[in-house]
Amino acid sequence: MNYRMLLYLLSVILLIEAAFLLVPMLVAAIYGEPVMPFLITVGILVAVSLPGILQKPKNTKIYAKEGYVTVALSWLLMSLFGALPFTLSGAIPSYVDAFFETCSGFSTTGSSILRVIEGLPRGVLFWRSFTHWMGGMGVLVFMLAILPQGGHAIYLLRAEVPGPTKGKLVPKLRHTAIILYGIYIVLTITEVIALLFTGLPLYDSLVSAFGTAGTGGFSVMNESIAGYNNPAAEWVISVFMLIFGINFNLYFFILIGRWREIFKNEELKVYLSLAAISVAVICVQTYHSFENFGECIRASFFQTTSLISTSGFSTRDFSQWPGLTKMLLVFLMFTGSCAGSTAGGVKLSRLLIVFKNTIREIRHMLHPRSVNTVRIDGEPVPEETVRSAVNYIALYLTVLIISAIAISVDGYGFETNFTGALACLNNIGPGLGDVVGPAGNFSGFSVFSKIVLSLDMLFGRLEIMPMIILFSPSTWRHK
Repeated sequence: MNYRMLLYLLSVILLIEAAFLLVPMLVAAIYGEPVMPFLITVGILVAVSLPGILQKPKNTKIYAKEGYVTVALSWLLMSLFGALPFTLSGAIPSYVDAFFETCSGFSTTGSSILRVIEGLPRGVLFWRSFTHWMGGMGVLVFMLAILPQGGHAIYLLRAEVPGPTKGKLVPKLRHTAIILYGIYIVLTITEVIALLFTGLPLYDSLVSAFGTAGTGGFSVMNESIAGYNNPAAEWVISVFMLIFGINFNLYFFILIGRWREIFKNEELKVYLSLAAISVAVICVQTYHSFENFGECIRASFFQTTSLISTSGFSTRDFSQWPGLTKMLLVFLMFTGSCAGSTAGGVKLSRLLIVFKNTIREIRHMLHPRSVNTVRIDGEPVPEETVRSAVNYIALYLTVLIISAIAISVDGYGFETNFTGALACLNNIGPGLGDVVGPAGNFSGFSVFSKIVLSLDMLFGRLEIMPMIILFSPSTWRHK
């Protein structure tokens, strides 16, 4: 383990977080709110990070283990320090609650312990939503975009970017990070402009776009997006939730004119087909609950894109919808969107690989001498990737079951425990039922359960393995 390089990278990350905190501090100043909570946090971050930055190590090489540990520790430390403005401002007096809210922000989950949102300081709420935007593409990707790194920095990208396979769009890793963040920023600005045209104020357009871009779902309204009572804004947010759930590599292919890559992408076809089928089924199931078909299609499309993209925004309490609809929505919570997007979930590409591998095993049982390969987009998938996808599903289910059992000590029912753990692990936000559904929140859970669910959010955002490696004793054992 290259501890000196690990310390240096963590120090850079915390200094970047300090720089990002200047934005909500400026917002607080504009609205005449106290800036000291942000200023104190920035001071602490600078004091903690400077010693590590001033002593840059001679050996800058990092490998897979350092990459996983760096990413996991970065997200954990960012959440620990990022919780300070909430506590120092008095918006969230309990530090554990503030940590839960910050983990939810950075991991783009959107689960909340806040019972009342409207009336809290605008600077604090801006920071709350801004953590979504920072966490969507990833702070380490941002670091790779602005700072030159060695060739081994690919391990940082692989550990942070979601999906079963990760690689470079262009030969230089730094240019790949710049391209990803460039697309991310352009799409975010486009949504902000579109929301301004719907009549939303600039502040609300920004925080809503942050929640959409990061597929997080934090809103500054008690009733989420429904609080605006703005159908045009709902349509804009729905479309962009769908857009941000698509693999960002495909947007790069559009920029360079490689349209063939778009049309043959199986994951995209499944993603859009699943969304369309879900909207149709929900419309049929819930039509009687709406005044007209237009309202029905808008609500169905919004809730479908919200859950399949794991954004978690809501305009309706879908936990009150018919049983078939709720089961379909739980399925969307599980699948998530495309690999390489800002969304959470298992990822459709991973499910495609596992499904095709299952078909291959069945064929092999029927025809033992046959030779079959798993193919995605017409290309053979390496056996290592297939094995990784199968192992991930097994680890995912293990963490989900253990988490649901662990939080059951609070005495809630199966629906609350299971969908609450599922919502946090899949970085969705709301679960089902009165407690953790769209109309509820996570404030009633004990300190123990909130810590478990906070870790679930980080496990889900980093796709389990970095967190397992971080907490594994063998990682820190000297050899």
